[in-house]
Amino acid sequence: MVVTHTMGAEISVLSAGAVEPGLVRVIDAFRRETGHAVKVVFATAPQILKRIGGEAVHVVIAPAAALDELVKARKSAAADRVTVGRIGIGVTVRQSALAPQIATVDEFKQSLLNAESVVYNQASTGIYLEGLCDRLGIAAQLRANTTRYPDFAGVLNHVSKGKGNEIGLGATAVIIEGKDKGLKFVGPLPAEIQNYTTYAATVVADGDGAGPARDFVRYLTTPAAKATFAAAGIE
Repeated sequence: MVVTHTMGAEISVLSAGAVEPGLVRVIDAFRRETGHAVKVVFATAPQILKRIGGEAVHVVIAPAAALDELVKARKSAAADRVTVGRIGIGVTVRQSALAPQIATVDEFKQSLLNAESVVYNQASTGIYLEGLCDRLGIAAQLRANTTRYPDFAGVLNHVSKGKGNEIGLGATAVIIEGKDKGLKFVGPLPAEIQNYTTYAATVVADGDGAGPARDFVRYLTTPAAKATFAAAGIE
């Protein structure tokens, strides 16, 4: 049960793009149930940290580490935080391409080395993947064939329109969402090297906007919302 405040309020949300597939559906349900309007802007975690304070935002949804930074800067209260879910990293190719072998770490490494292009973002997922390639000892070999984009939209466009052996890497939820846009989900990273990013939501608004914003954040933890996130690959 969500306790609603002023009906017809508009809630401004700044969110990490990785949770978009589930969040847009949760927002639709929240609107129908409460009558509140929700305006959401998606950005990478580094962009979110830069934008907070420069524009009116009621709720931020981001990796837990990014929210820790907001708490340190006193732009949010830790008590307002709720966990939305966690997302792992997966492998994608265009729909018509052969799926690379990625069941083991050795197969994953060899598939990357065989690729004409390895594509991933510059956000939290990409930061992990950059370090992973170093740990696997293949960073130098992949450097010339690696392309990075600010967000997954660039990865999707590059891979789906490719003509050769391109391999994309990204959050599993957004890869699954891209199946109607020319992508094929090959599978998650091998368990030994998998990395999960936990996403959480926090209220950053004061005054009149805080009540509806807290309602929205609480709604993200309801069984219906959790089921919607799970269906989108957000555990």
